[in-house]
Amino acid sequence: MRLSIQHITRYRFHRPVTLLPHRALITPRSSHELRLIDLMIDAGPGATIDWTDDVFANRVATISFVGPCADIALTVKMTVEQDAPAFPLFAIAVDAHSYPFVYAEDDRTDLGALALAEGGSDRVGNWARSFIASDPTDTLALLKDLNAGITPLVAYRVRDEEGTQAPAETLEIGSGSCRDIAALFIDAARHLGFGARAVSGYLHDPEQHPDDPGSTHAWAEVYLPGAGWVTFDPTHQRVGDAHLIPVAVARHNSQIMPVTGGFLGSPDDAAGMEVLVRVTPV
Repeated sequence: MRLSIQHITRYRFHRPVTLLPHRALITPRSSHELRLIDLMIDAGPGATIDWTDDVFANRVATISFVGPCADIALTVKMTVEQDAPAFPLFAIAVDAHSYPFVYAEDDRTDLGALALAEGGSDRVGNWARSFIASDPTDTLALLKDLNAGITPLVAYRVRDEEGTQAPAETLEIGSGSCRDIAALFIDAARHLGFGARAVSGYLHDPEQHPDDPGSTHAWAEVYLPGAGWVTFDPTHQRVGDAHLIPVAVARHNSQIMPVTGGFLGSPDDAAGMEVLVRVTPV
């Protein structure tokens, strides 16, 4: 499937202000299932863009604006080809078929903080261990049960506030955005000893959302020997990359926000921000 993605971030101010450089994570992570065909960025007259890679090999655009402004839009348009299967098969290494298993020494070292659960209350850990059906148990079945077991307890809700809820808080209040649900899954997987990371990108799902088939989205990946990084989307109880266009990965959602930046002026100068995302078949 070839998809057209449009992502517009618009700022409005009560008076002209100076925008500081903005950090944008907008380039899809190409793979054998996802190919970037073209990419266009319009940040207004005179704006410049510098490209770098972060520690997770995400492609980062640093956008520098010219002159004071009171109304400006950052427009990103891209076309991708995505052919991930709806029902993927994973070639998990034989010694990792059953849980618990031990990562190889190099894998444990390289996973590092991606395998460390949040400290404090062990509520998430106790809840995660409740999904272990037996000892030993099937590794992929355990993760699928965890992936499917969040939304019966945690209702999805649109949340415009910045940041991500603590996993224990999401479990306590029983609701959260896609990034909150993904963070809960990631922390639960880490409590079980898995290496897991956060993923941000776009969702194209005309079957479940016919009126709004495209949006930004957050999900998770778990590292399984032999299979590599396996995608889990607990918000939709899905496994695999079908319907998803990954853009960035990191230890925590806060590291992969699509657009971040500031301005010189008073907080009262800000009049508002609008974000528009469209993902449509070409």
